[in-house]
Amino acid sequence: MKTVFLFTRNGMGDAPESLQQTLAVKFLSLAAQAEEKPAQVVFYADGVKLVCEGSLVLEWLRRLEAAGVELIICSTCLEYFGLTDKVRVGKIGGMPGILAALQEAEKVISL
Repeated sequence: MKTVFLFTRNGMGDAPESLQQTLAVKFLSLAAQAEEKPAQVVFYADGVKLVCEGSLVLEWLRRLEAAGVELIICSTCLEYFGLTDKVRVGKIGGMPGILAALQEAEKVISL
């Protein structure tokens, strides 16, 4: 089954930022170690901050990418936040790539 994880926040859930990031670290570390991995992870809005310099989840995202998981990052969002030169993992793409990933997925999990 083609699963896509969707990150729209700089972490997970509707909680204080430090808790959001703690949850993202735990979730992505488990996902990186799981036998069944998502096909893609998509980042837009505040979610693009997770792939940038200083992010607490970079190690886990690198492991996912090394295992063949495609990480797609919204270029418009990166430009908006002035983070294009801070990306440390994944592939910068546009909304057409994000739309295609979501449409082709059998399951989308929004985090």
